[in-house]
Amino acid sequence: MGNYADEINRRRTFAIISHPDAGKTTLTEKFLLYGGAINLAGSVKGKATARHAVSDWMQIEKERGISVTSSVLQFSYDGFCINILDTPGHQDFSEDTYRTLMAADSAVMVIDASKGVEAQTRKLFKVCVMRHIPIFTFINKMDRDANDTFELLDDIEKELGIATCPVNWPIGSGKNFKGVYERESRCVITYADTEKGTKEGHATRIPFAETENLAAQIGEDFLSQLTDEIELLDGASASFDLEQVRAGNLTPVFFGSALTNFGVEIFLQHFLKMTTTPLPRRADIGLVDPVEHDFSAFVFKIQANMNKAHRDRIAFMRICSGRFDVNEEVRHVQGGRVMRLSQPQQIMADERKILSEAYAGDIIGVFDPGIFSIGDTVCMPGEQFAYEGIPTFAPEHFARVRQVDTMKRKQFVKGIMQIAQEGAIQIFQEFNTGMEEIIVGVVGVLQFDVLKYRLENEYNVEIKLENLPYEYIRWIENKDIDLDKLTGTSDMKKIKDLKNNPLLLFINQWSIGMTVDRNEGLILSEFGRT
Repeated sequence: MGNYADEINRRRTFAIISHPDAGKTTLTEKFLLYGGAINLAGSVKGKATARHAVSDWMQIEKERGISVTSSVLQFSYDGFCINILDTPGHQDFSEDTYRTLMAADSAVMVIDASKGVEAQTRKLFKVCVMRHIPIFTFINKMDRDANDTFELLDDIEKELGIATCPVNWPIGSGKNFKGVYERESRCVITYADTEKGTKEGHATRIPFAETENLAAQIGEDFLSQLTDEIELLDGASASFDLEQVRAGNLTPVFFGSALTNFGVEIFLQHFLKMTTTPLPRRADIGLVDPVEHDFSAFVFKIQANMNKAHRDRIAFMRICSGRFDVNEEVRHVQGGRVMRLSQPQQIMADERKILSEAYAGDIIGVFDPGIFSIGDTVCMPGEQFAYEGIPTFAPEHFARVRQVDTMKRKQFVKGIMQIAQEGAIQIFQEFNTGMEEIIVGVVGVLQFDVLKYRLENEYNVEIKLENLPYEYIRWIENKDIDLDKLTGTSDMKKIKDLKNNPLLLFINQWSIGMTVDRNEGLILSEFGRT
C-alpha cells in the first residue's frame, strides 16, 4: 500500500442538484472558471450561435438548453482536487440523478430565490436524506426580485424537513441588491455586477461596525433593515454545527448570483472548509475505508456513443478506495473475470484526458465492451466483495416500441439494448414472447423523445411508439411464484425484464392491493435492484 493519503484527502466529490432553470449549469461553469479549467463561461441559453455550457454535450441538450445526462467535471482550486457531478435538472431525467447521487459525498442544492423549493428539488432531496448526504444550499438569482429571505428559509425547513443555517445574508434583491452580510466576519460584501464570463471583480468588504461608511454604500434604509434582520437571525436561526451538517441534518445557506458571478467564490471557499474527504462505502464485507483499502470502485452510469465517430460505450466508475493504476489488473466481481480497465479517462464535458492513475473520490470513465452493468464492483484481483446495489426506480410511463423498417431489426435491438443498459430507459417483454414485443418504461415522458432521437441519430433506426395506459409497475419478490397461475385484475399485464424477472403492470393503483389479496404469500416491490 503506497502513501496516497494526501492525494485522497485533497479530493472533494459532490453533486449539484436543482429544479430546472434554477441556474445550476451556470454555477457549475463559474466553479470551473475559478479553477482555471475554462477561461470563458458560455451562456447556457440564448441564440443558436452562442457558446453552450461546458457540461452539456449531447446534441438534444444543446437544442433544448437542458441537461439530460450527468456530466463529470474535475478541476483544482486552492490545493483541492474537486470532482463535480452535474446532474440533469429536468424531472424526466431524475433516475440518472438518483444514481449520480450514489457516487457523491455531498450535494449542492441550487434554489431560485424567486421560486423557493420546487417539486423536483423535493424528490431529489428525499434521496439525499435516504443516504444521509450533507447538503449545502446556494440561493441563486439574487440579482432578480427575490422572495422574503426568512420565507425562503422557512420554505426549505418545511418542505425538506432540514434545519437551515445562513452563512451569509442578502441585502435587498433585484435592482436593489446591495450585497451580502457575512455572519462570521461581521462584514458586508458589496454587490458589483462584474463581467459575466470572467472571474469575480474586487468586492468591497466593509465591517458592520463602520456604520457611516456602510450607510453611504448601501443606504440608511437598507442598513436599518439589515440591523433588524441580523438581530432576529442571531436569536432565531440554528447555530452552525459541522457535525450536524455532515450528518445531513443541517444545511448551510448562501446567497448570490451565479450569472453575474457574485457570491460564487465565497460559497466555494466555505464549502471546501465544510465538506469531507472521500467517505467510506458500504459493501458486503462491511465499510471500505478509502485510504486503508486497496483500489476498488463501482459503476454508477453507462453512456453509449459519447463520441459519434467512435461508437463507444463508457462505464463511469466512482473510485471508492486506494489508487487506480492503469497498468494493474483488476477483478470485475459480477463478471467473474480479471482484466485491465481499458482507456481510463477523465471526461470534461466532451473533452477527454487519458489517465495513468486516479484516487479514491475520483470519477473515471473506462471503455466498456458491453460487460459492465450499473452497480457493478471492481476491486484488486486478490479480493472478492461487492458494493451495495443501486436501486432502480419504478418507471411511470410505458409504450410499445416498433421499428418502421423491419429490415433494420439488428440495429434496432442493438440500439435499444445499449440505451437500456445506460439506465435511461427500462425495457420489458411480453410474458410469453421473445424480443418481438418490446415495452419501454421511463420515469419521465421526455425520455421517449430522447430514445426516438438517439435511435434515429446514432443507430439510423426510425421507431413508432404506442403509448400504453399502465402507470404502476411492481417487481415480484417471490422467486417460486408460478406466473401462469397468478390471479390478477382485468387491468393487469404480466411482463418480464431482460433478466427474465417477472413483473406486473397495472392501470389502477387499487388493483395492486387486490392482486396481493387474491394470491396468498405474494410479495410485490416498488424497487428493483441493479
